[in-house]
Amino acid sequence: MAVYRRTYTSYSGPLTPAWSRCLVLFRYSRRNLFRSKLQTALFVLCFFYPLLCLLSIYLAHNLSFLEKLGARTQLLSIDNKFFFYFMNVQGALGFVLTAFTGPGLISPDMANGALPLYFCRPFSRAEYVFGKASVLTIVLSQITWIPGLILFAVQASLAGPGWTSDHLWIAGSLILSSFLWIAILSLLAMALSAWVKWRVVAGALLLAVLFFGAGFAQAINAVMRTQSGHFLDIVYLMATVWNSLFRMDSERAMSSAAAWIALLVYCGICLALLVRKVRAYEVIK
Repeated sequence: MAVYRRTYTSYSGPLTPAWSRCLVLFRYSRRNLFRSKLQTALFVLCFFYPLLCLLSIYLAHNLSFLEKLGARTQLLSIDNKFFFYFMNVQGALGFVLTAFTGPGLISPDMANGALPLYFCRPFSRAEYVFGKASVLTIVLSQITWIPGLILFAVQASLAGPGWTSDHLWIAGSLILSSFLWIAILSLLAMALSAWVKWRVVAGALLLAVLFFGAGFAQAINAVMRTQSGHFLDIVYLMATVWNSLFRMDSERAMSSAAAWIALLVYCGICLALLVRKVRAYEVIK
């Protein structure tokens, strides 16, 4: 319509609630996530081990079937070790999935200068980071603590209330260990994605931080004759926390409290890097 007629008016329809605007980022980012056949195949692959664990729980409560197969029932003991190994496998698969999906969340926006277009709308930096992080959080939750709780519920229904009351702490360990691992992977992937504008390079750096960090930590321990190098190994720190949460009998060179503090410090550093980089404009000197 021609401007000189002055017949235009402002939009008077219903407004989107302010609390749900960040979900727009989640919806479109998740849609782009599963456009790749490779990422979709990786996501589907992450459900094979939970299905195998579910079959193991079923077989553990069918002794007659096991006796026909000639298997020993002691091999299918459903206890804290069972769920500890479940978290190890799903955590490793979650890391591989994050390495392929995480760097593509922010790096395209940084490379194409799209952040001013986001922040000229009613989006704050916190909402932007929350909307992007929710993609990884929900995807990783679907392969870690959610199937873990389903396995625990199936085992509890078959084993009876006695087993449930004695092992109820395992459910809390599943949730807490998954949330910590999801927070580390999400913040680390997003921080690298924000500072490195190339998606492939950001994914390679994520692999380097976890794998080369372990080698660098071992080198420091060997040269300096200390155990402080483990603070640079995120995988070792997570293993220490998981051993403590699942009450595994293993001697570690670091206490679980020190590992918790180190991992929380890593989360704070990644969050600070995100706040420093995610902004509407960038001053180049």
